Amino acid sequence: MRKAGWKRITGILFAAALLSGCAKQTYVEVTTAEETTVAATSAEIHIETATTEAEKVDPDQPPYYLPEERVEENGLIRSYLTGEMTDAAKANRRPVAVMMSNDKQALPQYGINRAGVVYEAPVEGDMNRYMSIIEDFDDLERIGSVRSCRTYYTYFAREFDAIYAHYGQSTFAKPYLNNVDNINGLEGIGSVAYYRSSDRKAPHNAYTSGPRLQQSIEKLGYSQVFDTSYQGHYLFARDGVTDLLADRPGVMAADTVKPGYTMNKAYFQYDPEDGLYHRYQYGGVHQGNEGPITVKNVIFQCCQMGHYATTEYLNINVHAAECGFFITGGQAIPISWEKDGEFGTTHYYDLEHNEIVLNQGKTWVCIIPTRDFDKIEITGKE
Repeated sequence: MRKAGWKRITGILFAAALLSGCAKQTYVEVTTAEETTVAATSAEIHIETATTEAEKVDPDQPPYYLPEERVEENGLIRSYLTGEMTDAAKANRRPVAVMMSNDKQALPQYGINRAGVVYEAPVEGDMNRYMSIIEDFDDLERIGSVRSCRTYYTYFAREFDAIYAHYGQSTFAKPYLNNVDNINGLEGIGSVAYYRSSDRKAPHNAYTSGPRLQQSIEKLGYSQVFDTSYQGHYLFARDGVTDLLADRPGVMAADTVKPGYTMNKAYFQYDPEDGLYHRYQYGGVHQGNEGPITVKNVIFQCCQMGHYATTEYLNINVHAAECGFFITGGQAIPISWEKDGEFGTTHYYDLEHNEIVLNQGKTWVCIIPTRDFDKIEITGKE
């Protein structure tokens, strides 16, 4: 192993692609296994080039699946969450997006291993909370613990046309629940959708289940069919295409990536043997009830953040374009993101403004305050 060698590219390209907020931040920690930090300013990004598997794809087709190619074959269809061929009955049904606690008293999270996509975002007091988007939930007898809504999660759920399950909400979030089909534990449906376990203390003992969610959805009259305008959230690589970032501008090795969260000190460690990022927090392996948590893709999405008045409640701006990183296959690239209107999809772009293509598999999205951009660490072997 040796120290990283850096090649310069123009700061203009990087700043333009990352738009306003992040381009003004100081640096992101990018390190080798042998050194503590190597400061990478916005004008200094590591570039590598290599032949990718995507170049072997039929030149008449893009290296990702098109919406019109999503057709059922032998009872299977491509999942909107993972891009993998999945039981059509589940993949053609709107998923549930369940708010989950990350308090130590609530661990492990039940059902989180089934999530195709997980959003992790700060709430009050340096604590994070999860929204697990799950399509394969029918046989789960325990999901949670389920916690309350925050404003920004309503937007995340709607981007996937998901049915949002939560146990209450902040005062500031309440009006936003009108914008998304939701199952609220503090309303009449709560006794149908949720139950209290005896092995945890409140507020960490509210759980739901697959049958309870299904019963609640039917009772509330929510459609389980995707809206006709919905075409999925991500672009997924075609079968056999996995080396997605080798020729992307700003590519860097990414064996260990840290979003900079202060309380749970979360990070992801790449394992080349299985091609997955293994998640760690609170000083150890992050375990769901069905085992260690692993994902194929990690997205660091920086957002402008403030507080509602003089409260501790965060006001996270999920609409103003900002920057971040896309991480997969042991590599990372800097990205920018933009949202299609108030209720549209968030799209992520590389430095040449090409929309990123994800590897097939699970994705974890870390929402990070733009002001904490310099706390991000990306460590790799060259």
